[in-house]
Amino acid sequence: MVEYLKIVCARGRQVLDSRGNPTVEATVTVRNCVDGELTEGRAIVPNGTDQGGQKTEAVKSAAENIEKYLQEPLAGTEVTDQRRIDHILMETDGTEDKSRLGANTLLGVSLACADAAAKALHIPLYRYLGGVQGQVLPTPMMNILNGGAHASNALDVQEFMIVPVGAGSIREGIEWCCEIYHTLKKLHTDRGLATDVGDEGGFAPRLSTEIEAIDFIMEAIRAAGYVPGQDVCISLDVAANTWKGNGSNDYCMPKQKRCYSTQELIQEWEDLVDKYPVFSLEDALGADDWEGWIKMTDRLGSKTLLAGDALFKTNPKQLKQGIEKGAANAILIKPGQIGTLSQTMETVQLAKRNGYRTILSHRSGESEDSFIADLAVALNTGLIKTGAPSRGERTAKYNQLLRIEEELYGKEEIISGRGSIEDTSY
Repeated sequence: MVEYLKIVCARGRQVLDSRGNPTVEATVTVRNCVDGELTEGRAIVPNGTDQGGQKTEAVKSAAENIEKYLQEPLAGTEVTDQRRIDHILMETDGTEDKSRLGANTLLGVSLACADAAAKALHIPLYRYLGGVQGQVLPTPMMNILNGGAHASNALDVQEFMIVPVGAGSIREGIEWCCEIYHTLKKLHTDRGLATDVGDEGGFAPRLSTEIEAIDFIMEAIRAAGYVPGQDVCISLDVAANTWKGNGSNDYCMPKQKRCYSTQELIQEWEDLVDKYPVFSLEDALGADDWEGWIKMTDRLGSKTLLAGDALFKTNPKQLKQGIEKGAANAILIKPGQIGTLSQTMETVQLAKRNGYRTILSHRSGESEDSFIADLAVALNTGLIKTGAPSRGERTAKYNQLLRIEEELYGKEEIISGRGSIEDTSY
């Protein structure tokens, strides 16, 4: 490898996520050894579902650790050698779970290096990461109604999403979803329901049951002029890992207190998939319920996507276990769960080789950083979760996807519906 873009500086700072909680921003500066030009790359690390976010002192420590522990090992490294960079990060941390320096610390630097490399080479980030093969725009899985840990209502399912399966471009898909989102807001207003939104921008109405929420969304799809199942489908992030059971029950809904055995809950999901156009179910069972996942995949895997988030944690080792057992048929990809860009890419490649669909996902405590939009195109993940179209940290990703599509395919092709959006059949 020709080396001429050398890392000269790595820094960290404390910034805010979308919930006002502290998080880490990493900056990496590189020098072009030919002309001496300096270029700075940046990346903000999002926070997860925990409402408290990261503690201020922990974030300050993480930011300081970048300069204290990582700057010297990285100094002089070729910034385009991403695998070497990530190896240095993991070796410096020295723990299996990245507990010494923290996955967020390592991830921030890893992503900032990629950003710096793309800027120094004067090419788009998605092109730097994916080369000429990065060209498929992901279909959005847009969160429009919140429950669970994301809202203070009575709904236990965490996210209710719409998926524009009939759209011909990302532009068209986003337009459809936005129309349905605004129609849903009008239906809220007409019924005297509050239009407050949850952590990811979806509405958080005081509805009684999940079925009531799904019927509400189906009504909005039709009222906006679209055909459920043909134009737009529904996806759910159940987050069943939080449905801790008691006694003989494997699962109990925290808010509604309804309890199920694993078999009963699988039957609930099968009934739902048979009645409604369900595109995917995420974390429909708990992360430790491997036998349940195997049974559910056998019964529902040909009907809908069964996506593992807590089940796999973007970890190749856990994904391999799922592949061997026949559990799930899709995986949530969250770079923060594994800690480096190289490992994220490895997980995506492993999933694709084994026929698992890949869904690149934001986090609950997001930022204006749009890195995952470029990464979704670069890796051809095909699907992306990045929230509702109503908050800046969410729309930043949608807007970047619109820019990328226009750059790849041109306005005329997009307007005619010939942009390259993922085939959403399964």
